[in-house]
Amino acid sequence: MQQAAGKLWVVATPIGNLEDLSARAQSVLRQVDLIAAEDTRHSAALLQHYGIAARRIALHEHNEREASVELVQRLLEGAQIALISDAGTPLISDPGFRLVRAARAAGVPVSPVPGACAAIAALSVAGLPSDRFVFEGFLPSKSAARRAHLLSLLNEPRTLMFYESSHRIVETIDDMAAVFGSDRSAVVARELTKLFETVLDGKIGELGERIKSDGNQQRGEFVVLVAGAGEGAEAARLAEGKRVFDLLRAELAPGRAAKLAAEITGAPRNALYRLGEQG
Repeated sequence: MQQAAGKLWVVATPIGNLEDLSARAQSVLRQVDLIAAEDTRHSAALLQHYGIAARRIALHEHNEREASVELVQRLLEGAQIALISDAGTPLISDPGFRLVRAARAAGVPVSPVPGACAAIAALSVAGLPSDRFVFEGFLPSKSAARRAHLLSLLNEPRTLMFYESSHRIVETIDDMAAVFGSDRSAVVARELTKLFETVLDGKIGELGERIKSDGNQQRGEFVVLVAGAGEGAEAARLAEGKRVFDLLRAELAPGRAAKLAAEITGAPRNALYRLGEQG
């Protein structure tokens, strides 16, 4: 008789406060045969806090493809395995996608154990529209690529959600102000559920100045939320179009520069041409 497959449990863990691990998550982590953790050393503190002694194996971005083969084989042999990340819900800007896909392809049941997620926690306290939103994860590390990606979101009407690290938060906010305009509303949520949690709201330009002037606001883990394009979106689009037009005008005839700038930014071609003539 063929042995029944085990189950892969996708378990959300706290994003800071250890008390946010649900009772169900504790129960699952205690009963599984193996815990696949993004960083076994990092997860040790949480598991020790709750007296969970299940064996751990590392599953991270560098070994996920190979580790998934072994883990799926164990699941097919009847093992119960829990997948956890360093913090929050696995797969949300964390490893695990390949394992979940491979397990499902092999016919292994995959079950979620919901819990904390930094992006959703930030959205819940941001005071920005939450009925429709877009999660963008981490932006590119280089400014040029980052601005290009932000530019592609310039006219997005839904609330935008990003993760950012401490060593790039100042530059990222500056790039957001340059692309979206310094008057676009935004929220910077830092160290959520931890001792030094702060949630700052205001215009992007104002937030940038507050963060630059306070070194403490440059530390920790960040969720940045930006209001979707709404009132003032056309003005922001035109301002970005004018900036691109001015750059292109140095190398191209005005008509050609206006055409390309309009295609890149979505700003009206004729308006860009008129602004260019006015200097």
